[in-house]
Amino acid sequence: MTPEIDDVDVADAVVRLPGMRVAYDGRPFDESALAATWTDQLQAWLNDADSAGIPEPNAMVLATADSEGRPSSRTVLCKGLDERGVVFYTNYTSNKSHDLIATRYASVTFPWYGLHRQVSVRGEVEKVGPKETAEYWAQRPRGSQLGAWASPQSRVVDGRRALDNALHGIERRFADVENIPAPPHWGGWRIRPDVVEFWQGRADRMHDRLRYVRTDDGWHVERVAP
Repeated sequence: MTPEIDDVDVADAVVRLPGMRVAYDGRPFDESALAATWTDQLQAWLNDADSAGIPEPNAMVLATADSEGRPSSRTVLCKGLDERGVVFYTNYTSNKSHDLIATRYASVTFPWYGLHRQVSVRGEVEKVGPKETAEYWAQRPRGSQLGAWASPQSRVVDGRRALDNALHGIERRFADVENIPAPPHWGGWRIRPDVVEFWQGRADRMHDRLRYVRTDDGWHVERVAP
């Protein structure tokens, strides 16, 4: 049975939404504070988020669009960062991968709410090479490896039992295999950024937004209004 919801509580929640506010600390973030490269700056802020105890500081919201321009977003984990871009891993038959194959473009946002910070990265995408994928795969827990084999990601399934049965079948299949190989339908995507924006919350909603922009002459930094 669906629990009854007090109409007064619902009305109160609706009224409260417009008034929900967080006063940002106003810590300045200007051009002189930026690292020489976007990768160094992103790594520094990742380190800050980790030191601050932010849960899963490498979590990022991935936005894609299908061939008709219909958007989707979901959270993935950043598992690679260097001058080439940011990397995450997934099933190549998933909805997100279908979108990426169709458009070859994506964006991700690291949302560190507790620090009043976020970083957005957008650019073209490419598949990670098999050697790099294998190196990451070898670091994954065995349970995660089995799950990658068992799950038909993004497909409709006939209840939880179907998933559990699929996992049990994969467990039996690899019961005597010490080093489970990566599935052929699984691997990494790299976003090669055109723009990387660093956002720092400031008082009175006058936030600092500094971004690295790729040009034919290399990277340059620009400030945009909040």
